[in-house]
Parts: sequence; C-alpha cells; structure tokens
Amino acid sequence: MLSTGLPQGAVPKLERPGPLRDRVYEALLELITVRALRPGQHLVESELAGHLGVSRQPVREALQRLNTEGWVDLRPAQGAYVHVPTPEEADQLLTVRALLETEAARLAALNAGTAGIHTLQDIVRQGWVAVAEDDVHRAVALNAAFHRKIMEMAGNRVLAGLAAQVERRVRWYYAPVAGQRGGTAWQEHQDLVQALTDHDDQGAARLMREHTELTRQSYHEHSETDGA
Repeated sequence: MLSTGLPQGAVPKLERPGPLRDRVYEALLELITVRALRPGQHLVESELAGHLGVSRQPVREALQRLNTEGWVDLRPAQGAYVHVPTPEEADQLLTVRALLETEAARLAALNAGTAGIHTLQDIVRQGWVAVAEDDVHRAVALNAAFHRKIMEMAGNRVLAGLAAQVERRVRWYYAPVAGQRGGTAWQEHQDLVQALTDHDDQGAARLMREHTELTRQSYHEHSETDGA
C-alpha cells in the first residue's frame, strides 16, 4: 500500500473518452469529495500517478487546476495538500445552500408529480438501508441524489444551475457528519417527501430550512470536536 493510504476500492476507474488531464482531475476531485483524500493530507504526485495508472504530468496538471478552484493548496518547497476549509468557508457555503434548497423545496411542492415523489420515496428507502448497514459513502451519495431530485422537481433552471455549482462542496462538507446525522437526516427527508406529496409549499420550505440548518450545525460541531 502506498503512503497515500487510499481505502480499498476508493480509486475510481478512469473513463477512456476525453483528455487524460480532465479524467485525472475528476478522479482526484471525487476522492477529495468523499474524503478518501482528507483535508490537510499531503498529495504526492508519484503516488497518485501510481494509484491512477498514469504518468505524473496529468496529475501535476490536475493538482494545479484543483489549486485554482480551492480544493488543493500548493505550498512552495512543500508540495500539494488537500485544502482544509475554514469555519467561515463552510458556513458561507452551507448558508447559501440553505437559501437555494429552501426555495427549491417550496417550488417542488407546487410542482410535485407522482413520478418525482416515487423517486424520492425510493431514495429514502435506500437511505434507511445505508444507515442500517452503516454505509456512510452510500448515505452521502443518496443524500446528494435526494436533494438533486428536489432541485429538479422545482422546475427552475437558474436555481438548479446555482445549486449545481455548490453541490460538490456540499457533499464534501456533509461526508464527515453523515454518520452523526444518521437516521435523523433520513426521517427529515421522509417528512419532506410527505410535505411534497401534500403540495404543502410552506411546510416543505420550513422543513428544508430546518433540515439544512441542522446539517450546518452538525458540521460545525464536528469540526470543533475534530479540531480539539
């Protein structure tokens, strides 16, 4: 095992179409998002290249792009490190996320159709299974799918576009608290689905606002404990 210490099966397979540097970028970004590469971790080009089965050049290019986007910090004479988000960064993003998703829930309740509701119900069922099996990675992915579906049901392309810009970082911030939130989060999801089914737009907005606020609070509590 290389010193990077990636979990077994964590390294995504690189899809063949598209420039290699883009595929390496997407692979590294996913590893950072799910915290297989953790905040503050030293990223060694040769080791990452070995994991991904590529040369060091596309890894170097990907790290430079990730640095530009704020996912990686390039330190002179030290190398690359996964960015450690400050409490202010997390708070600002999760606050924006709450505003976007509260409005999305309200609109989704007004526009909810049978097919969309069934999709959400199925995601919630899978979420409960993930919690029961303590499958945090699966729970994080399903949580993202749930919120993405509500955004789709809202029917506002501008709103969806704005949400897509922050979705990856939301997953990054949610990953460390998914286990802590556990079944509570999925009960909140279930309550949201009921509000959407009832076309209760105000109730859906209130539940989403409370749901996202609890996630924000959980993240800060986790960060304080982890830092201590």
